[in-house]
Amino acid sequence: MSGHNNHVDNSVWSRAILMAGAILTIGIVAFAALGLGVGSVKHDTYDDAKAAYYEAMDDPTVSESELEHLHHEEIDAHLSYLTYWVAGITILIISAIYAIFLGIGGFINLIQPQDDHHDDHHDDDHHDEHHGSASPIIFCFGVLLFLMGFPDFVEALRALMSQGGTFAVGDLVLSTLGLTVIMIGVANWWREDLPFIGYGEQIATSAPFEGEHIRKAGLWVFIMSEVMVFATFFSSYLRVRTEWCTKWAFDDGKCSVGATEGDIVLTASDYLRPGGAAGTGDFWTMLPGAVNTFALIISSYTIVLALKTAKSKDWEAPKGVMRFLLPDKKTAVRNYLIATLLLGSMFIVLKLVEWSHLVAEGFTVGTVQGSIFYVATGAHGLHVFVGLLIMLYLVFKADTIGYDEDNGQGIEYFGLYWHFVDLAWVVIFPAFYLY
Repeated sequence: MSGHNNHVDNSVWSRAILMAGAILTIGIVAFAALGLGVGSVKHDTYDDAKAAYYEAMDDPTVSESELEHLHHEEIDAHLSYLTYWVAGITILIISAIYAIFLGIGGFINLIQPQDDHHDDHHDDDHHDEHHGSASPIIFCFGVLLFLMGFPDFVEALRALMSQGGTFAVGDLVLSTLGLTVIMIGVANWWREDLPFIGYGEQIATSAPFEGEHIRKAGLWVFIMSEVMVFATFFSSYLRVRTEWCTKWAFDDGKCSVGATEGDIVLTASDYLRPGGAAGTGDFWTMLPGAVNTFALIISSYTIVLALKTAKSKDWEAPKGVMRFLLPDKKTAVRNYLIATLLLGSMFIVLKLVEWSHLVAEGFTVGTVQGSIFYVATGAHGLHVFVGLLIMLYLVFKADTIGYDEDNGQGIEYFGLYWHFVDLAWVVIFPAFYLY
């Protein structure tokens, strides 16, 4: 397959469908092991702990200290069950989304007709130029349609799941159309980008990005807009955080005159960090957020290693055990990207496990402090997940076409986005988890 071709053999796209099946299988096995296997055992333990607690409540001979101990055992058993069940179901859902993304994208491109006549003209200069693409505009239009119909979409899903309201098929139309347009944009992007090997990248001609690749300049503009979005989250939280009557403010007499313990506002950090005002935080409640911090930092390093390997002209396989993981340049780039994908996926799994614990302990989105926390961390989680879908494509390209010093800028552009996501979390974690 020549790098100058404007098409990719259909056999390559068939690989996307095979990869989708493999990922879905992994998700099913993980759910069976964690959600159904360990989760069932943990659920039985939770049922026993709950029964023991309720029996003790009806027993007048049980002391208050013993009753409190049984209550804590019930809570711990419940949270332990939630950990494995939520982890299993999250892995299954993520794997299904990955499989759908790969499968649909691969299938749409698989049915594209072969365009072999481009091979006869691959030496022409105009075939080397990487022209502008309509895919981003198509994708953005799809997002617009989806968001316009999102309120009705949520209400329809709520009614469909018997959570109240009246189900109407019409409420799903606009958002479903948006998702369809998004998929068309993504599939077209796949078709356009996969055979591109780095020749003819368009260059910006105006300040402040003069001389830079247009795609890189566009990404910097996008990142600057995202900085402003997350700045609103931080500023809003920090402002209200200083005005709330927190436990430490109440103890120091800094709350308004006449404030009582009922006026104390409990934040996510009160439930998560050891010594928090809620009294439920310990090492294990803080662990998911801490692990996620290290996971994203390490993932930023692995994406740099993927880019460095792709750009290296004299790369050599390492010696020792690492040679089995990185036997050649193409495999090394792919495995570094897979490592980044796995670390990001672990972030999503742990985030939802953490959320399930907070909701179980009474910290919900229905409060001001809860809404700010879930919106901010949820928006960041969405950015992580979108990045994972893009990374999934990078893995596919690395496994089929390959990256080298000529087309490695695709990894570079994604790396800029991923570093932003990493830095945003480095600010979110101390602000929302420790303060």
